[in-house]
Amino acid sequence: MEWRMRAIRGATTVSENTVEAMQEAVMELLDELEKRNQLHPTDIISITFSVTSDLNATFPAAIARKRPYWDVVPMLDVQQMHVEGSLERCIRFLVHVHVPASAPIHHIYLRHAASLRPDWSLPVLEGVGIRD
Repeated sequence: MEWRMRAIRGATTVSENTVEAMQEAVMELLDELEKRNQLHPTDIISITFSVTSDLNATFPAAIARKRPYWDVVPMLDVQQMHVEGSLERCIRFLVHVHVPASAPIHHIYLRHAASLRPDWSLPVLEGVGIRD
């Protein structure tokens, strides 16, 4: 089986700049990343998180490192460039993974970040709150 390095994009939003809100959103985003792409953290080469300038309560990588097996994944947090009128309280990621060449890639856009890439967004699930 042939393996390749692939990149996966994703984003979500938080309702407020708190550790709790960021933790909930990052965990939800990473749960979807693992589930939809059938990934294990050992498949991940690296991940870069970016946050908008209105988020500074905690580092997304610090949240991710608390997940099982994520403590060995190389991670970096950066601040997203500010553009007037852009989506607020947004956390994005770029993940590089090592997967079989034939594996489908599912980019993960949740909550209000679904508006960034409607073509890659998950469908709205009634009562589940994925797009709060």
